[in-house]
Amino acid sequence: MGGEFLESDEWVYVLSSSALLDDVFTSLTLKRKLEQGRVTPEDRGDVVVGRVAKADRATVRRAIDAAAEAAPAWGAFPLDERIGRFGALLHHKLAERAEEIAEILVQEGHPLMLARWQVSGMLECFSAESTAFYRSQMLQEFHRGERRLQVRRRPDGVVCLNPPQNAPLSSALLGVTAVMGGNSLIVRAPRSGPLGVMYVMQEIVAPALDEVGAPPGTLNVVCGDPGPMLSAWLASPDVDDIIYFGSSENGTRFEARCVAEGKKPILELAGNDVVTVWKDADIDLAAEALTESFYGSGQLCMIPNQVLVHPDVADDLVAALVRKVGHIRPGYPTEPDVLLTPVLRNEKFFRCLDDALARGAELACGGHAMQLDESRDPNGIFLEPTVIVVRGLDDAREVEAVVHETFFPLLPVVVADPEPDEQLLDRFVDFVNSNAYGLRNSLWAGDPRVVDHFLARVGNGGLLKVNDSHIGFLPCLPTHGGTGLTGGVFGEANYPILRTSHVQGVSISTGSRPRDAVFGAWRSLREKKTP
Repeated sequence: MGGEFLESDEWVYVLSSSALLDDVFTSLTLKRKLEQGRVTPEDRGDVVVGRVAKADRATVRRAIDAAAEAAPAWGAFPLDERIGRFGALLHHKLAERAEEIAEILVQEGHPLMLARWQVSGMLECFSAESTAFYRSQMLQEFHRGERRLQVRRRPDGVVCLNPPQNAPLSSALLGVTAVMGGNSLIVRAPRSGPLGVMYVMQEIVAPALDEVGAPPGTLNVVCGDPGPMLSAWLASPDVDDIIYFGSSENGTRFEARCVAEGKKPILELAGNDVVTVWKDADIDLAAEALTESFYGSGQLCMIPNQVLVHPDVADDLVAALVRKVGHIRPGYPTEPDVLLTPVLRNEKFFRCLDDALARGAELACGGHAMQLDESRDPNGIFLEPTVIVVRGLDDAREVEAVVHETFFPLLPVVVADPEPDEQLLDRFVDFVNSNAYGLRNSLWAGDPRVVDHFLARVGNGGLLKVNDSHIGFLPCLPTHGGTGLTGGVFGEANYPILRTSHVQGVSISTGSRPRDAVFGAWRSLREKKTP
């Protein structure tokens, strides 16, 4: 904060993810005792991975002051320093420490394969292609006579970021692109997973800012409770934008609070992504992409949440999907092929499954809780990857698992009733566009006319992918952001560098005659029309 590393009288402790899996209750009890000072970390060095200082109210206010002081000077830095040089430094430092970052993510409970996926996304975010795109959007220049005209984006000022509990490190790094836009940044490291955020910000982002000469206070990272910190951000006249990750219900309420306080709300809320599979799709590859629904036990916002399939290939798709789902298993995060994570509260899963079955859905696979060794157990902390089949479009959105984000490993496959392809394609497009959420959508189809029709008419969502992984990262394309209940009233694809800046037009003249600037265009028009 303000270029200094601060300690605290209070600490947040991070315990080994393996210890948590071995005994969840004992580990959570130990964490509470450590943070209450009833046990010292030296007593349990076998399970304590690290600790992060917890900020008090005075420290939170101090972070805002430091960011407000730094913002004007940093915003005046040349674009090539803020984006080109800083972005290249970040990419280099992230690549150098990729294995260390992945290991920290594993210690915080992310399976190794998903930890590496997150790191690859961070690298794409700061790749040469991506930073070149950011640069192109921040300044465009034109010439008209003796004038130099610019359409440029200017930083909003002080940006605060509240990352989610399920992916705090990668979400915090996404927010660092707001710094490339000329803003100062305050990040709240969540108490549930603070170590990765603090590590990357302290060991990678802060040194890169120092190398380009950024003023102290350009980056500030504090760990604390969300409620008091969000309230402090809302109350401060120095805060301009708040990037908020959370549920749609909480996010839309927070959006109203931001607007009332004159802050720009940038919301990253729930997703309920639709994958559409047409009759000429590559069924094997489509099914492979659909297994991404179960990565992290469905506790990721950007995974496939529902499938819309042509009736001609529905049975083949379900069969292929069930075969592939059988290879997705639980285990310790350190194991190289594990993709399932614990679901500590599973009552919503069973309520949602019971609702679907009561409305006529068919259970294709899964439907039980299980232990680490995959044995079925009602008290297990893992859930089997579960596929249900919903017949017919007309009543599909009466099923809870279709109408809302589930956030656990339950994937509904909606099979359309037979009808002519032309009408059916329009119904598919309408179904996707009428989704109340709008994060990502995917299409699997071979016919270019079907693809073009879909691309021309689907406006829902911040990202649309065709015949591709639903969650794979690509340069230049957004990783987050969307419409409806995903992004709120102002929702769109989220490039923080763009969302935390505003457009400004500039004219630079060598000394034009003002009267000619006002009336000259009309006079020239009349002269051209005179024979």
